[in-house]
Amino acid sequence: MPRRITVKSAAEIAQKWADVTPARASYYEAEAPAAAAEWEANTVAAGGTYKAGISVAGIEKRFVGGVKRAGAEKFGRKVRDVGVARYAPGVAAAQADMAKGVADYVGVLEGLEIPDRGPRGSPANYAIVQKVGDALHKKRLAVLAATS
Repeated sequence: MPRRITVKSAAEIAQKWADVTPARASYYEAEAPAAAAEWEANTVAAGGTYKAGISVAGIEKRFVGGVKRAGAEKFGRKVRDVGVARYAPGVAAAQADMAKGVADYVGVLEGLEIPDRGPRGSPANYAIVQKVGDALHKKRLAVLAATS
């Protein structure tokens, strides 16, 4: 005779998760960094799978659907409830990464010779912007090629 699966309500599952999971922070702290090399190797190996995944038919609709399902209310609530408290510590923790990330581009800008600025609205000023933009774009492509 058929039977039904017994399952707790979504609210009960969420309550247990919220009660139990914070106590697992020490496991996260110990085990997540230890998995870094494995994460990198597996992620690099998954490049083809990523490309296939973002190339499937209807992916744009799935993406939009996911955004709509989460919604602006959740986005704003998570910023207020989680993001604000994590913002300053996150910035502090990322300082060295920021310096490393911008160093190549700062070097490009420091080594770039540009003509004197012309009067406001001068087409020559756009040429300066073009030169800077081209140099930064070229560097970006070189950095991406070096890491792929």
